[in-house]
Amino acid sequence: MRRRNFINLLLASSITSPLLATSCANQKIKDNQALILATATIGGTFYPVGIAISTLTNAKLAETEKITMDTINSAGSSENIQLLKSQEADLAILQGLFGAMAWQGQGNYKGKPEKNLRSITMLWENIEHFVILKKYVETGNIEDLKNLKEQSFSIGKRNSGTAASGQTILTELGFDINRDFRLEYFGYKESSDALENGLIAGMNTPAGIPVSAVTQAYATMGSNQLAILEFTKAQLEKVNSTYAVWNHYTIPANTYPGQSKDIISIAQPNFLAVRPEIDEEVVYKITKNIYENLPFLYDIHQATLAINLERAIAGLPVPLHPGAVQYYQEVGLGISTDLLPESI
Repeated sequence: MRRRNFINLLLASSITSPLLATSCANQKIKDNQALILATATIGGTFYPVGIAISTLTNAKLAETEKITMDTINSAGSSENIQLLKSQEADLAILQGLFGAMAWQGQGNYKGKPEKNLRSITMLWENIEHFVILKKYVETGNIEDLKNLKEQSFSIGKRNSGTAASGQTILTELGFDINRDFRLEYFGYKESSDALENGLIAGMNTPAGIPVSAVTQAYATMGSNQLAILEFTKAQLEKVNSTYAVWNHYTIPANTYPGQSKDIISIAQPNFLAVRPEIDEEVVYKITKNIYENLPFLYDIHQATLAINLERAIAGLPVPLHPGAVQYYQEVGLGISTDLLPESI
């Protein structure tokens, strides 16, 4: 898809902006930089966090620095990497797992590494939410997915980061995803709707808490009908057999309607990526703007509370953009050599 057609498609959708039409080729118009940030499906966390970052950019940089940003929804990490590669997006939010696979040329990218991306900052942890109907629960952990044999299960949108991470987790745990389930490929909101309407028995919706699709399902169906599956230490070790990007994460009690106890799940990092061609000064200003205005982001979405300078580069699977390096060196943040661009 050519970038101009892509933008025209967006203008016909629910996302509209007078700035969007000027961002087709990511060319400077006088001193302007009009950027596109790709997120994921509405109902998860990528989209609202992307909205928060673009809103902050426009509020603080549009008038003084002539840098503007528009947010688009997508199928998630897989599509976002392609959007960066084809220059249909300038920035994107990516799962740590997907960034690692793409950069290293492993998994879905085996033998074909994708080098058209750089890191700006770690954002928040992507907490796994494997939600199933409670009638299929025995142990309360991920092993209970075996009880969904021949039942419909939404793994996430086809070719999305959600689907890729879910398939990686389940494969490492010994599931045959094509035989053990009747897979559906719904986005987050569609998954929640399908669960409520009895069309599926479970859904995979990893995101920062609270996940609106999970909140919706719990609010509509009640906690007596749903369960978020946990992970044991042994199960976590199996999940990390190939890509050691997950850690245990506690979903606090009362995160979701009727959830009276903590839930021990697992989580991987998400990060803000950018095309390497984007001007160094532009990326520097975007990075600086994020960290000098964290309260602004915190007021927009709870997931942004995880963003802080101390962990800005923790677990990044892709080298930093020189503009981000400039800011982190300016504030005295130590950067390991594997995260430095080749030009530095």
